[in-house]
Amino acid sequence: MRPRALLFDVQGTATDFHSTIVRAAVAAAGELSPDQDWGKFVNDWRAAYFAETSRQPADSGWVSVASIYRKTLDPLLESEGIDLKLAARDELARVWARLDPWPDTVPGLRRLRAKFTLATLSNADVSAVVEITRHGDLPWHAVFAAEMVGAFKPDPRTYGLAARYLGLVPSEIMMVASHKYDIRAARELGFRTAFVARPLEYGDPALADAEFSAEFDINAVDFLDLADQLAC
Repeated sequence: MRPRALLFDVQGTATDFHSTIVRAAVAAAGELSPDQDWGKFVNDWRAAYFAETSRQPADSGWVSVASIYRKTLDPLLESEGIDLKLAARDELARVWARLDPWPDTVPGLRRLRAKFTLATLSNADVSAVVEITRHGDLPWHAVFAAEMVGAFKPDPRTYGLAARYLGLVPSEIMMVASHKYDIRAARELGFRTAFVARPLEYGDPALADAEFSAEFDINAVDFLDLADQLAC
């Protein structure tokens, strides 16, 4: 049975955060640290974000992702000896809400939306997902985010939120992500799954888990391949 709706992870799966943030960091602080490995800087920043969200207790109340990115930026800059002005730090942290889509994202989504309801299911704040959507002209039908239930993926409540608002049972929905923990969590709840390989998610292919696995319903190289496999 074909799914009726597709849910998409946003940061990393639909958008290229690494290249976007590297460009912004170089523009903001490149002159202050000309020998800086900005690719590593961005990956360290992303890792700090994951560490913070992983430490959030399930019932501690929502902590915005925007505040986490801003909070984790300061110690990273300090550890690298980069004396960036406060206003520039604030602006650099806001770039996480203006991520550029991968080249295949928009054409793939346009093909998929002809047959499926498309929605996000992101750990980013609702406002960030809306801004990313506007920035990249991403053709979703709906936006869902972890903030709406107050818990980060892979908490089961995030996936249940999307199913409830779509009015569908999990087996009618396919979770699409480049992060295996995300789609594995969805699969455990009865969702169908699509793994999209993003070997350049962290800039260096050696850092990404882009291997296909038979545990998922679909393995795709990009959104266009996903559309092909779903006969769109």
